[in-house]
Amino acid sequence: MRTTFVIAGTLAAALTLAGCSGSGGMSGMDHGGSSATSSAAAETGSFNDQDVTFAQMMIAHHEQAIEMSDTLLAKSDVDPDTTALAEKIKAAQQPEIDTMTEWLTTWGASADSMSGMDHGSDGMMSEGDMAALEKASGADAGKLFLEQMIMHHQGAIEMAQTEVDAGQNADAVTLAKKIVTDQTAEINEMQSMLDSQ
Repeated sequence: MRTTFVIAGTLAAALTLAGCSGSGGMSGMDHGGSSATSSAAAETGSFNDQDVTFAQMMIAHHEQAIEMSDTLLAKSDVDPDTTALAEKIKAAQQPEIDTMTEWLTTWGASADSMSGMDHGSDGMMSEGDMAALEKASGADAGKLFLEQMIMHHQGAIEMAQTEVDAGQNADAVTLAKKIVTDQTAEINEMQSMLDSQ
């Protein structure tokens, strides 16, 4: 009889410990087997739903910034300072996309789940906005690109600040802080370029 109580107590303790070790701020998310989750968590640090949302949204956001830059760079009659900025944005954001995609793979989350982002509040351009940039030429294209990218960056900064405030993964929060700093500086640069036109 005593042996039964000891075994039952041991099992209860083991279940309690297993429940605690599996929580990690990831409630409501299916990460597969617990052993794989523990291993991934040990390698990449803990993460929560906000970290996943940040990476998913920022990948889509960065991809559009690169598309905007490519659209401008395909034109031959744009101010050199504006095209240099577009090149700079591309060079900065593609490596960040690659990094966030790796995080999502490790976390067992999709990188393609934010295709229906709410245009406007997040700074994303609508199809009409993108078409307008495509049709514009010369100084008009450069000015439109700067105006659109300022709005786009403002949306990214808001998203990144949310990650700084509510994210759990240290690497993701560090990247979010970098985005806030880098894109704030670029907004100031773009605003100066617009003011000088």
